[in-house]
Amino acid sequence: MSGSSEKWPGWKKPVPPPPEFFTPGDRSPDAQQQRLILDWAVNQRIASGWRVESRSETQAVMVRGKPVNHVLHAILTVFTCLLWGIVWLILATTNRMERVALTIDASGHVVAVAAPGSPDV
Repeated sequence: MSGSSEKWPGWKKPVPPPPEFFTPGDRSPDAQQQRLILDWAVNQRIASGWRVESRSETQAVMVRGKPVNHVLHAILTVFTCLLWGIVWLILATTNRMERVALTIDASGHVVAVAAPGSPDV
């Protein structure tokens, strides 16, 4: 997990789930405990500004950012005699959506995998 903690809050030093989510001893968590741990990890990302794109019992896909509304910017560019085109160009080149898949393994650890083109998590 690389990247700066200021730019990606909650990713550099993840807070471990509460101990009551785990089974005492060295046993692996059962399915219900794994869901609780994943729910907890998803809620941590939501608090950092991410939103859930899809969710299953063992995986959640999280997204941050919004796509550029090209139709709206095209209309604004026409009505402003191409002046808005500068703003549109800047938005189109600097705006990006980030996507990450959170998966829980059998031992109860949450694994984050960034989508291609997303910054490292």
